[in-house]
Amino acid sequence: QARALVRRASGRFRTLLPTPMLALCQQALALRCGPPMLSAARPTPEPAAAAAADGGVVLQGEAAKQWLAERGIVRHDMAPQDHDRAGYRSEPVRPKVGGDMPDGPRPGWFHVPAPGGSETRYAELKESLEARRADAGGTKLATVCEEAQCPNIGECWNGGTATIMLLGDTCTRGCKFCAVKTDAAPEPPDETEPWNTADAVANWGVDYIVLTSVDRDDLPDGGAGHFAQTVGLLKFRRPELRVECLVSDFAGDAAAVRTLARSGLDVFAHNVETVERLQPMVRDRRASYAQSLAVLRRAKDFGNCDGRRVYTKTSIMLGLGETAEEVLRTMRDLREADVDVLTFGQYLRPTERHLAVVEYVTPEQFDYFRREGEAMGFRYVASGPLVRSSYKAGELFLAAMMDEDDERDAEQQQQQQQRGTCGGWRARGARRTGSRCREHKRGGGR
Repeated sequence: QARALVRRASGRFRTLLPTPMLALCQQALALRCGPPMLSAARPTPEPAAAAAADGGVVLQGEAAKQWLAERGIVRHDMAPQDHDRAGYRSEPVRPKVGGDMPDGPRPGWFHVPAPGGSETRYAELKESLEARRADAGGTKLATVCEEAQCPNIGECWNGGTATIMLLGDTCTRGCKFCAVKTDAAPEPPDETEPWNTADAVANWGVDYIVLTSVDRDDLPDGGAGHFAQTVGLLKFRRPELRVECLVSDFAGDAAAVRTLARSGLDVFAHNVETVERLQPMVRDRRASYAQSLAVLRRAKDFGNCDGRRVYTKTSIMLGLGETAEEVLRTMRDLREADVDVLTFGQYLRPTERHLAVVEYVTPEQFDYFRREGEAMGFRYVASGPLVRSSYKAGELFLAAMMDEDDERDAEQQQQQQQRGTCGGWRARGARRTGSRCREHKRGGGR
């Protein structure tokens, strides 16, 4: 309404628009769309003022916003967010190891209820894990949920999602945000791990499993073959199980990406971690923004063959000094790489030897990026302070989305088969009478 009125005001009907209404338009556009463009033929009212149409009384500040909101022109919850990106920073900052942390205690939105309860799925999975470890004589089947002390463990396990860590607990890279042990030559992988993992998961009764690992640059294929073998055994034991693999960039090795993308997994996940400017400050020097985008793009290309569908997923940490425009640019790059699912979470410093948190991002700012991601065309965006790469809410949505896509694919395949049968009849008919085939092409045949 405001745009239309200002458009009239700038044209030949300008003299018919009352001065109070012109001020109202100015304020509405200032709140929703930034400063409006008006000609200089008439003095421009202050952007913080709105004029009441019933007497020309000028209202200032909050009173003006209230007056506009009562008339349905602008909503309080949208006024500050559409033009200033929910108050997200606009000046870039360089994060530092040992840098200053945000003032004050950690915000209250990081508090979550403790997991547990004797009758919950969490308790059942916990007991199953402990029994499995006892049967294995102390051999530890590691879950990231426990190793990383993830705050979402209760929510995820009760929802039927778990994350298993393969290939040991020692990484060959040293990213400045991660506290995992590092070594240039970790212990060789356990060759029985794919079978042990498949046996354990088959007995858990979970619906969605996430396989992840440390970086293993010491292995020729980066561990892709180990992952592929585990996926194949899981699908053999439980074909209905949804399997997501959260993996490294395999040093950009296209053959390794192909091996995993065609292993039968459902979701290929690889985290870009942060915006392009911060990559060398946050990640190991062997990782790069362009390499991560290439891995995600290749995974989609390699996986979507032979009638299969592979979904791609990535995650971005916020609170490291990135600007809103940098985040939005990264999101656009990810959409160009045809990424399906995107998650945003708050970066939290694991120890004082890692990068300091630049700022705690508010839930409202996380919600802003969620809305922007959905508008860009991502199939799903999970965005919140406690959201992590493997997060139950996103995985439950993914599972439902995959089921829906499978049903649609089955219907399309059935329709194609019906058309194929019809096509065979047309070909035979064409040999007998060309006219009947042409009628069918025009829609006359049945």
